[in-house]
Amino acid sequence: MDFGVVLQTDPPGSAVVGLMRRAERQGFRYGWTFDSAVLWQEPFVIHGRILEHTERLIVGPMVTNPGTRTWEVTASTFATLNEMYGNRTVCGIGRGDSAMRVAGRRPNTLARLGQAIPVIRDLAEGREAIVDGKPLRLPWVRDGKLPVWMAAYGPKALAMAGRLADGFILQLADPFLTEWMVRAVRNAATEAGRDPDALTICVAAPAYIGDDLARAREQCRWFGGMVGNHVADLVSRYGEHSGMVPEELTAYIKTREGYNYAHHGRADNPDTAFVPDEIVDRFCLLGTPEAHLKKLRALRALGVDQFALYAMHDAKETTIDAYGEQIIPTLAGE
Repeated sequence: MDFGVVLQTDPPGSAVVGLMRRAERQGFRYGWTFDSAVLWQEPFVIHGRILEHTERLIVGPMVTNPGTRTWEVTASTFATLNEMYGNRTVCGIGRGDSAMRVAGRRPNTLARLGQAIPVIRDLAEGREAIVDGKPLRLPWVRDGKLPVWMAAYGPKALAMAGRLADGFILQLADPFLTEWMVRAVRNAATEAGRDPDALTICVAAPAYIGDDLARAREQCRWFGGMVGNHVADLVSRYGEHSGMVPEELTAYIKTREGYNYAHHGRADNPDTAFVPDEIVDRFCLLGTPEAHLKKLRALRALGVDQFALYAMHDAKETTIDAYGEQIIPTLAGE
């Protein structure tokens, strides 16, 4: 199992670079950032600095979307970083939640996302693609490589990830839901004539090491609120008891009243009081190193290839260090 760390690009950007360097020293292979240009600093600028100051770390957004930037700009950005630093990027992509809504736009449709995935990949790897009816190619790309991993929750999105993406990003760490969603993605890949085992499965969720569960929950409750935005979209689309989406995912948002993106991804987010302790425990990794190892082993047994931990709480350094000293080497030795 690979490990990644996910950070917001809060200023100063140098601090993000420093945490990514720390993560690489501790054995992490991936460095991810949010991509919401109004709420945080522009991630791709910081990605360049991270790549310059690390040796092996693979970087990418968790996640970008096909609406904030035109597709050729996104592809050219990745291709430029790859040319400079040796194909060390991955494109995490989704419909766009905070990045679009903060700017007063609706998240992209699945149809638009499905069109964008192969175009961005083809352009970044030097092939011709059609953009707005016009054939385009980046003539300067040589030996480019860009895996595109799609974030998804609902049945149509999961099927699209299986058909089109190189990897699947699931932003929660509940084993039951992970099994359900990974199965859906791999079934779709098989039906599309693809090798289902060739898709990379990445689970991303907050991790907090320590004996004080109450504190850990309060530091990570924001994540249930963030996921709740996507769940609310699913309930609106499919209905509360449609059977299309497990109630283990949807039931907890019944008392959700609203969401202010000014507090998005923050431990002190006041709009996440509706998230119960049970959801925090299910969606996140909390407690002692042994508790983390138990859950990670369960996820690995379900076919998860990477766990990417959100370090958005008051214990960033200690969590990264604990993973590097106790979690990563233990799992690597099994």
